[in-house]
Amino acid sequence: QVQLVESGGGLVQAGGSLRLSCATSGFTLDDYAIGWFRQAPGKEREGVSAISTDDGSTYYADSVKGRFTISRDKAKNSVYLQMNSLKPEDTAVYYCATSFAPFFDSGTGWGFDHWGQGTQVTVSS
Repeated sequence: QVQLVESGGGLVQAGGSLRLSCATSGFTLDDYAIGWFRQAPGKEREGVSAISTDDGSTYYADSVKGRFTISRDKAKNSVYLQMNSLKPEDTAVYYCATSFAPFFDSGTGWGFDHWGQGTQVTVSS
């Protein structure tokens, strides 16, 4: 059974940092693309960052480039999102998701078929 469990969210002041973790089970982390997505109230879900399977190439939304870093630890079956220089507009529920499909869109989450429950990130100004 595929499971993804996020943790590490919380309340932080603007300019601060948080590290989100996604513990996975039921599949081999290296075999599938995995990413972080977020959804703020009243807004559509957007892709934040993702990492591919083969060459480990990464995707970052323009809004987080230079501030967020995605990484994965195969030994711990976990994926992380280091978030620095946080802004109030980063406030959202953050989800970890993986795609078992041959085609997917890291920008929207289309094709990502297994999702975690989400963790709230709130950045105060």
